Amino acid sequence: MAVSSSTILPDSAKTNGAATREGYEHLNHCPKTMGSKCSKPEPEPEPDNDDLEKERKRKLLLAKQRQIARMKAARKIQAWWRGTLVRRTLLAAALRAWMIQCWWRTVLWRKLYMRRKNLLKMYVMEEQAAVKLQSWVRMWQCHQHYCQVCNAVCILQAPKSCFTFQTSDVSQALYGGAFNQPEFHIEILSI
Repeated sequence: MAVSSSTILPDSAKTNGAATREGYEHLNHCPKTMGSKCSKPEPEPEPDNDDLEKERKRKLLLAKQRQIARMKAARKIQAWWRGTLVRRTLLAAALRAWMIQCWWRTVLWRKLYMRRKNLLKMYVMEEQAAVKLQSWVRMWQCHQHYCQVCNAVCILQAPKSCFTFQTSDVSQALYGGAFNQPEFHIEILSI
């Protein structure tokens, strides 16, 4: 059991303080245990080389593990950052591609719209031309028929004294007057 120098001193020496210590200075170099001989304290046992080597290896292993852990963490951060950059690049490329696709769809829609508009114009023009041609043909046919009737009437009519159409009082009352030429009712239908 280790005992301090103050516990070895007698009671009278403890009360006196520094004056009593001068007489017991020879105890300072002795071990503090009772019953031991005054000698130099035993040096602490030096750790053997194996223990030092093990401790050094353990420290190196810990340092290496820390370095590996740091490298893994750095790789994870770098992979995350590269992934973020790739995703940003892909997003920007996708947005650009989407803008180009929208523009191209607009161009195609405009072309289709113009084609439809031109086809509609051509259809309307063709329909108008067909209606006009049909009306001309009908007009020509009516004119031909009218000319044939007029020629027939002229053949039937001799000079005014010879042969005239007989008009009855009924026809004059019904139609409101005498007829010099036959009357035609023509209807032109458009499509």
